[in-house]
Amino acid sequence: MRGDYQQLVDEISAALGAPATLEDRDFGLIAFGAHDGDDDVELTMDPVRTRSILQRRSTAAVRAWFEAFGIARAQAPLRIPPDPAAGVFKGRICLPVRHRGVVLGYVWLLDDEHLAGLDLAVPLADPRLAQAMETAARIGALLAAEARAGAELGELLRELLTGRPAGREAARAALREALGPAGDGPLAVVAVAPWRTAGETDGETGDAGDAEGTAAGSALAGQSGVAALCAVPDALPDGSAALAALIRLRATTSPAPAHTAADRLLRSPRAGGAPGRPVRATAGLGTPRRGLAELPAAWREALAAARAAGAEARLGPVAEWSGIGPYRVLSALPAHAAADPSIRPLLAPAHTELARTAEVFLDCAGQAGRTAAALGIHRQTLYYRLSRVEQLTGLDLDDGEGRLLLHMALKADRL
Repeated sequence: MRGDYQQLVDEISAALGAPATLEDRDFGLIAFGAHDGDDDVELTMDPVRTRSILQRRSTAAVRAWFEAFGIARAQAPLRIPPDPAAGVFKGRICLPVRHRGVVLGYVWLLDDEHLAGLDLAVPLADPRLAQAMETAARIGALLAAEARAGAELGELLRELLTGRPAGREAARAALREALGPAGDGPLAVVAVAPWRTAGETDGETGDAGDAEGTAAGSALAGQSGVAALCAVPDALPDGSAALAALIRLRATTSPAPAHTAADRLLRSPRAGGAPGRPVRATAGLGTPRRGLAELPAAWREALAAARAAGAEARLGPVAEWSGIGPYRVLSALPAHAAADPSIRPLLAPAHTELARTAEVFLDCAGQAGRTAAALGIHRQTLYYRLSRVEQLTGLDLDDGEGRLLLHMALKADRL
């Protein structure tokens, strides 16, 4: 299917005599036409197009500039002026890629001397533009078909990962049939959390709204081994959704494709908290499995790893289940589990510095010298703070069980 998109983009490039670039509605690169000019000029004069091709995604500033012109609602070609402040040094012509009234992507063309004569006010009057728009409609139909197929796979994946036992078995059989031999091969589950669903981003419904994962991952398909994607509502303790991605691997000992997919999904506009709730998105990888039978366990591992990466910056932005240490146990605790009464006073906002000191001290195995160096404080300051921690909690930090209780409670609070 990737080749179909390339062929259609080449048709638009040929019809208009200018290089075209196709992106999905989340600005993920799908295909681009060849450029006949000097490559050095291209790099100098149009860094946005170069970045899109090399990094396969536009920056947030570029997206905001283009979206300000209503491209997500456009029904006809738009001419967008340059904005050097956003890094857009050349104007663009945007051909919205629509299907059944929903924008699924965009075809971009540099608005240079080749296209200066195009009259966008009456697009069908110019046979070149009319042909390009007809091709864009064919791209829209192809994207919609891919979205529907992806949504079906996503529904099966969601049922397999989170459904009841009877539903899981039926979903596993259907997903195995859909994936063919890949369903028996090495697979990994990636979790991206939090994840904004379609309704939290653009409010659209229909074909676009039914393919949350597919829209986000269309630029990944065929490149990072993505077999299926789905949004999982209420996956996090605060009720936020997470994205589940099923990744094909060459071997269970080689999770590189899963890391690549996680990195790219984290660059999606949907990765992160809902509007008005800025939360950094993180990703987790479950232990790779062979076949589909153990994927529910792999999903729990992946989600725990994503939560751990969000709690500990040193683990992220992509963490593997095997590397999250005590969070493997802590993430399994009920979300409503309250902190031990002895620890609660230390968790008050007024004692943030003391809590951090205690955690670093315990992370350093109780070695005062390492702790003082890590915190950048004098040993006497450290001893004073630790005595305050003992006073607040009633715990003896010379006692192993007291240290264990405090350490686990502080780590659990991060989740």
